[in-house]
Amino acid sequence: MIKILIIGGGAMGSAFAIPCIENKNKVTITEPYSKTFIKNLSSKKKFHSALKINLPKKLIFKKYSNQLLKENFDLIVIALSLSGIDFIGKELKNLKVKTPILILTKGLKYEKKINKLFTISELFKKKYNRVNISALKGPCLAKELVRKKQTSVIVANKNINIAKWIGKKISTKYYLIEYSKDIIGVEICSAIKNIYSMIIGAGQNLNASSSLFQKSLNEMKYLIKYFKGKETTIESLAGVGDLYVSAAGGRNSKMGSYLGKGYKFNIAKKKFMKKDTVEGEQLVREIAPYIIKKIDKKKIPLMNSLFSAILKNKKLKIS
Repeated sequence: MIKILIIGGGAMGSAFAIPCIENKNKVTITEPYSKTFIKNLSSKKKFHSALKINLPKKLIFKKYSNQLLKENFDLIVIALSLSGIDFIGKELKNLKVKTPILILTKGLKYEKKINKLFTISELFKKKYNRVNISALKGPCLAKELVRKKQTSVIVANKNINIAKWIGKKISTKYYLIEYSKDIIGVEICSAIKNIYSMIIGAGQNLNASSSLFQKSLNEMKYLIKYFKGKETTIESLAGVGDLYVSAAGGRNSKMGSYLGKGYKFNIAKKKFMKKDTVEGEQLVREIAPYIIKKIDKKKIPLMNSLFSAILKNKKLKIS
């Protein structure tokens, strides 16, 4: 048994707590931002409004504070949205927390001052002096995990022994763990699949979508190599596995279907998905300033088409 702190009470952070608890770990969860999730997690029944299920009674909720981060945890899990990464990075750095960190958050961060794009693990290491960083990625839908549907994910760390230590503490009969040393490639895949699942969703029939799937994989391979990850990671759960799940029925794919029908992004968002977070859109706005300047458009035509559709609010045109 180990003591685990999950920072982020949204769907994925809360769902992740279930296999952790089933492994007889002592699990504490906290939520820095959302009043809704704070109310859910602090209630007697722990009914989670996003997951539509009562979470385990053994799950401990504590109000977020600096003092909480100072407690003696064996593993800290970051399950915040991308916008919360800098906040928690500064908190951990200022408090000089040495606890191993596992990142569930998917995305990339653009540092404008130095014109560089970082994975979240790179950001924690280079900007916030955190050394022991692992990442958990893969085709995992929170609503399926929380109902104990078979789920396979990948834990990545350059030190494979640390990845396996984490995997041993969180795996169950339904929550299956694979491992990788290629943390950069795993994080790149898990982020950009949100963009490519939107593009695949734009296909108006299975034939068109399958062609876009294949072209998307080619662009993802190029980008992984560009950012010094391993091309073979595309074949893993973090690559083709996660892309398949997102393209088959996620919010990004749903938005892509509207773009494929000829709607401009702003109109589609307002008319059909006003209250939904579209992760692919957020990533586009985050990484486009770097990608447009640094990478040849001819190498990633699908991604650049989506940039134009979202940033310039033009109709999506895919050749």
